[in-house]
Amino acid sequence: MRNILLLLLALLTFSSCNRRKDNKVEETRTSGTLKLLVDETVGPIVQDEIDIFKLDYPQATFITTVKPEEKLLPTFLNDSVRVIILPRMLTKKEEKYYNQRQIKINTSRFAVDGIALITNAGNIDSTINVKEIIDILQGKDSDKKLVFDNAYSSTFKYFKQLANISQFPQKGVYSKNSSNEVINLIAEDKSFIGILGVNWLSEKNPVMLKNKDKIKTLGVKNIKGSLGDDQYYKPTRLNLTNGIYPLLRNINIIDCEGRGGLGTGFATWLRSQRGQLIVLKSELAPHKLMPRELNITKK
Repeated sequence: MRNILLLLLALLTFSSCNRRKDNKVEETRTSGTLKLLVDETVGPIVQDEIDIFKLDYPQATFITTVKPEEKLLPTFLNDSVRVIILPRMLTKKEEKYYNQRQIKINTSRFAVDGIALITNAGNIDSTINVKEIIDILQGKDSDKKLVFDNAYSSTFKYFKQLANISQFPQKGVYSKNSSNEVINLIAEDKSFIGILGVNWLSEKNPVMLKNKDKIKTLGVKNIKGSLGDDQYYKPTRLNLTNGIYPLLRNINIIDCEGRGGLGTGFATWLRSQRGQLIVLKSELAPHKLMPRELNITKK
């Protein structure tokens, strides 16, 4: 009995060692509470990472806000939340908000995402080239129609930069309210090509699993003179890893907390072997295996 009491006392002491006297969990790199902004297009992979991190470190709590990029940035730039995950880096203009307050910006890439183009499984076409996409975005005549995940999403911004336009044409380009809405539309309507992040096509997504037999992913051929211009490539993990799929972008965690807290610990863990293994299981390209850095954002 005495041994059992001593063991219980030891367990109680251990469980309280990371707690302050006010019963709040101490803020460390593996414990405490982290407010985190997440771009909706990469939401699934980030949630997978959080779930496993919390298994490893149960005293870590995440308060996540998942929205399209343009809906997140005001919260991040007005200093309400200082950690954000985006499929790009900050622009020089955006960095000024923190530089003016002399707050260090730590940006860490932990995965490479692909932007997938999907269509109804009943369509004859199974390929498209980047030049065709640009022509549609620039308002040139085409029998194809594009539908994006959200009018405020990072994919919208990506393709604006790709086509070198400030706004989309009045015809041929449409948007829904989420990636899952795009999946549902493509499953029922043969007239659209859907545009969304690759991680939404995982069978772990119930909406994708329900519609997987009604949807196919298009092969994409790059502009002549660019890597991936020799044939049509699908956004497979191998093609993302090799950097040969034409529509690539980095997934970055941007930490402006200004201290070594849970945000720093999570960023480090994302690039660890365990964090990278989750990237691999999600069919994205891990940071450590990529041969080159990629970012379409202009600074």
